[in-house]
Amino acid sequence: MTERTIYALGFFDGVHIGHAALLRACRRMADEQGCKAGVLTFTTHPDALVLGKMPALINTSADRKRMLLERFSMDVVTELPFDRAMMELSWQNFFRLLITEHHTAGLVCGADFRFGSRGAGNARLLEEACKAEGVPCVVVQQQKIDGIPVSSTYIRKLLEEGQMEQAVRFLGHPHMLTGTVVSGRKLGRTLGIPTANLHLPPEVVCLRHGVYACKVRIEGRQYLAVTNVGTRPTVGGHRTTVEPWLLDFDGELYGKELTLEFYEFLRPEQKFPSLEALKEEIKKNAVQVRKIFQNK
Repeated sequence: MTERTIYALGFFDGVHIGHAALLRACRRMADEQGCKAGVLTFTTHPDALVLGKMPALINTSADRKRMLLERFSMDVVTELPFDRAMMELSWQNFFRLLITEHHTAGLVCGADFRFGSRGAGNARLLEEACKAEGVPCVVVQQQKIDGIPVSSTYIRKLLEEGQMEQAVRFLGHPHMLTGTVVSGRKLGRTLGIPTANLHLPPEVVCLRHGVYACKVRIEGRQYLAVTNVGTRPTVGGHRTTVEPWLLDFDGELYGKELTLEFYEFLRPEQKFPSLEALKEEIKKNAVQVRKIFQNK
């Protein structure tokens, strides 16, 4: 028999402080009832079909799932396809789907949660349907910081503007990006600053071009890093790349998967008069990074 599960409902882009409140409530209810705690979400953002435009996402699907499972101790993440049939499903039939096909033992949602065709279902209707079915339901109020509602839309704006410290406050954790190191021009090696070259996933929000203080996880170890996001104008670049320089790392990175955690924005990207001037500025950034993480 399939084990019954308490599900938190939503898309969870960024897995921010507001989402964390739902996930804690889900975990708590699951522990009380001896059930699994899970997330029920979609493979693609509903806006891509409903509005015909995919929003730039805070995280890739893989990073989002990794955070839900590892950082928030969810037992399972169930992803449903958001296709036309799902978009046109009535809220009543969507609820019935949760009960009959996903062995739902309880549900958790945000106060602004909408579901079903044309968003006709809401938190109040979900509570009523759960009560009629004898299934517990918890509605979590929207979280605020300094009077500002926590939302994925607001956090995306912060990331685009380079307000990384504020974004980290609203996320409740560093901004995450995972990628595989690809071959680059290897100019960093000639400067004594070997960087890893990652292509920015097309579905995620492009951070403000500039240099960031990061931590990088690779093969179970963690390193401090000076990370440039941008086109590298000093060397005539055009394509946006993400290039961390891992401090105190000595080894080959090509083909390996790195997870970057962004903490602070250091400076905008700029064109330097020479490679030597660029090198000196990056070394200054390395000193900044070490100082930032002395107390983190």
